[in-house]
Amino acid sequence: MERPRLLIVDDHELVIEALVRLLGRRFDIIGTLTDGLGVVDEFVRLRPDVLLLDLSVPHMSGLEILRQLNARRIPFKVVVLTMHADPSLAVASLRMGASAFVLKELSGRELEKALQVVLDGGTYLSAPITKPTVQLMVQGAKPTAVALTERQLDVLRLVVRGQRAKEIAASLSLTTRAVEAIKYRVMQQLRVRSTAELVRLAIEQRIVWSDRADQEVSAPAASLKRAAGQ
Repeated sequence: MERPRLLIVDDHELVIEALVRLLGRRFDIIGTLTDGLGVVDEFVRLRPDVLLLDLSVPHMSGLEILRQLNARRIPFKVVVLTMHADPSLAVASLRMGASAFVLKELSGRELEKALQVVLDGGTYLSAPITKPTVQLMVQGAKPTAVALTERQLDVLRLVVRGQRAKEIAASLSLTTRAVEAIKYRVMQQLRVRSTAELVRLAIEQRIVWSDRADQEVSAPAASLKRAAGQ
């Protein structure tokens, strides 16, 4: 009997090695990646039955990877495996097409169960975040109504891509301290407390498109206005 084909994405080699040992008995591990940039192309090339995806990978976030898979209109099954017990991230992941949201703190047995549920066509949420995630989905997302400058949008776009402050500074010819200050100000304006929340909100509300500089503002965030660079 042919085993399900699995592609694993995580930025830690030790985590990948542990996942390969755990899942290699039941799955055909067809590839592993530690960087977000090549994930979509590898998915298209390999066509795994399931993509096991960490949200926090370098250069392109897991949420952005989901968005790009959707943009290419590629059928996919994704199990998000993350350390972030944030129901808003679970909501964003599910709305972008993920079939499961599993916390790394839980057991390998639960991960195997989640993968099987997804292969069978179902949806899976780790127990600790099931109730708050469902509540958020019922409430619906609230539109963002803030004005960000050109420079803030530039920094936010690169944050969504998964770049660190040092990388963003090099890309925009800024100091690392300036990038961190801009990012902190954006987080204040959007009323979020973590980078994960910032990325989730930016993508879910379509405040920025990370792959096209001319598509920063869309209907859910129509009140965003461009101002002079900071």
